[in-house]
Amino acid sequence: MIHRTPQPGDIGLTSITGLVGRLIRIGQWLNGDGFGRYQHAFVVLPGGLLIEAMPGGATVRPLSEYDDRDVLYVSPAGLTPAQRKAIVDCALKYRGVPYSFADYAALAAHRLHLPLPFLRSYVQASHHLICSQLVDRAYLDAGIQLFDDGRWEGYVTPMDLYNLLADNTR
Repeated sequence: MIHRTPQPGDIGLTSITGLVGRLIRIGQWLNGDGFGRYQHAFVVLPGGLLIEAMPGGATVRPLSEYDDRDVLYVSPAGLTPAQRKAIVDCALKYRGVPYSFADYAALAAHRLHLPLPFLRSYVQASHHLICSQLVDRAYLDAGIQLFDDGRWEGYVTPMDLYNLLADNTR
């Protein structure tokens, strides 16, 4: 479900500019997402704030940081106020958790069926997260499973979130 006005617990999807954005686009392409429109995801918090995974660790920032970009706000249909609060509370537990560009390589290796026995535990480890993993983990911790397709926990990209929750005819 797409929202015009962000609500706590919503997922924000946007693009990333510069070198980091290009590197993420390459990682997403290697993962099978193509060169998708969205390379970044975050969880909307109350008070005009968000929490997002960043290279320096997951951080809380003002939503206004993305005023100059096209941001799509999505969520599963029918979230209750209690579920939204739980999502926010769970997302905030990840503040400070380090980011890992290596997760994109791990996700691509999984997609390519490379026989790496440690791969699943690496992707599932909670001591590092990419932005879409933080979003997915916050929802899971709040008791809301976004994906029911048998994927590994943590095997999610911003474009996976878009494809699951957005009206692609927008």
